[in-house]
Amino acid sequence: MTSLQQLFAQKSWANQELFAVLADVDASQHAEALHAALRMLNHIYVVDRIFHAHLCQQAHGYTRSNTDDTPSLEVLQFEQAELDAWFERYVAELSPEQAAERLRFQFTDGDAGCMSREEMLLHLITHGAYHRGNVGQMLKAISVAPPRDLLTRFLHLSEPQRRQA
Repeated sequence: MTSLQQLFAQKSWANQELFAVLADVDASQHAEALHAALRMLNHIYVVDRIFHAHLCQQAHGYTRSNTDDTPSLEVLQFEQAELDAWFERYVAELSPEQAAERLRFQFTDGDAGCMSREEMLLHLITHGAYHRGNVGQMLKAISVAPPRDLLTRFLHLSEPQRRQA
């Protein structure tokens, strides 16, 4: 398994863990915090969709990095899981030559961009981790323990033999 494959598997796992914790938050007691968390998770999803389009060299139709409407937790969880699965398949089939290929695109603010496929994918990993951390802080503010979104934890859970002496 390549590093990109590990990172996208961890991203999928971390997203599932975070959505599971959010599903247990009392929506009537913490409506504002849940809404803010959903806005942040929707931003991650939209940026993932934008870069998915860049990787496929297709138009994405977004003019901003979030949407006006906020999807429900259930809808967003489903759509993010589908997109995460696509990225896992994509990196599994990506050749080193394809990863190094630079693509030109336009950012939502209209500026031109040029990145390799690998750079785009790494951006999605760091972008998602950063904002999941933001959501973790939102959870802490309402006294809910966020999931431990760590590569080390993921590796040891997915490959328990790593813990053997």
